[in-house]
Amino acid sequence: MEVSLTRTNLFPAAPELGFSEVEEKEFSVRISAPERAAMEMLHLVPGTVGFDEALLIMENLATLRSETVQRLLQACRSIKVKRLFLAMAERHGHPWMSELDLSPVDLGRGKRMIVPGGRYDKKYRITVPIDSYEEAAR
Repeated sequence: MEVSLTRTNLFPAAPELGFSEVEEKEFSVRISAPERAAMEMLHLVPGTVGFDEALLIMENLATLRSETVQRLLQACRSIKVKRLFLAMAERHGHPWMSELDLSPVDLGRGKRMIVPGGRYDKKYRITVPIDSYEEAAR
């Protein structure tokens, strides 16, 4: 099995922020909880992870814990990650979105661009690729 380690500076060094412990017999490992893992994945868009792939993964995250998402959004240091996360979650209509308070979340200033010539999301001020769903609708 190939294991890839990618270090980021997305979150402050808070050991309890968005982690879970997984135990198997006498072995235990700390892993990112789904909320944190989603944000870590979006950090790798568009390089290592493709936009469409990330969008599909985000589609399946309808049961995220809003209180964990809230804390992670407030702690996250990447404007791109926060904007992508929120734009994708809103696009999929995840129920936990309505429980978030975005007023303390720093979404930065100005526009961000994942790719040139894409679709501009006015609410989150980010240009994203035209994904396969949009292309099929055309």
